[in-house]
Amino acid sequence: MNVLLGDKFRFAAEVGEPGPLCRVDLWAAGKWLTCDDNVAYVPQFRRDVLAAAWLRSGEGSPLPFAGVSAEATHRRLMQCSGGDEPGADCQLGPFRVLLWGPTTDNVTAFLFREEDRLVITLEFWREEHLLNHPEDAGTVFVVEIPAEEFVGILDRIAAALDAG
Repeated sequence: MNVLLGDKFRFAAEVGEPGPLCRVDLWAAGKWLTCDDNVAYVPQFRRDVLAAAWLRSGEGSPLPFAGVSAEATHRRLMQCSGGDEPGADCQLGPFRVLLWGPTTDNVTAFLFREEDRLVITLEFWREEHLLNHPEDAGTVFVVEIPAEEFVGILDRIAAALDAG
């Protein structure tokens, strides 16, 4: 069973045969996110995916810096996380997303809510990935997706993982 859920140029997942371990491929902005590790431990991965249910209730923080693009905001948050710019405007917690264990730990991702749509920024950081894909080095990928669509994909990922 290979089920493609969503649009690879916004956000998509392909879930393999369910079991304790399962192949899960994720894409956003046309980039394959799980290129380093696409085998998920189903109980943990499902729990992490469903943890994004808070988005259903309209929660989510807007872009934190007035007049700054999503890409520039991503870069600024990354710079802040390095300790260069301590302060209240550098809190990453409200924005971090796709914290789904080893399957997604090669990407730093932030999520911002703009009314009924989400803006997701992504950046590959692992040196091996950047050596093999030099076009990704220093690139921040930006995805805009309706919140309802994103949450629907997450629900369908969880259901596909339950099928086993």
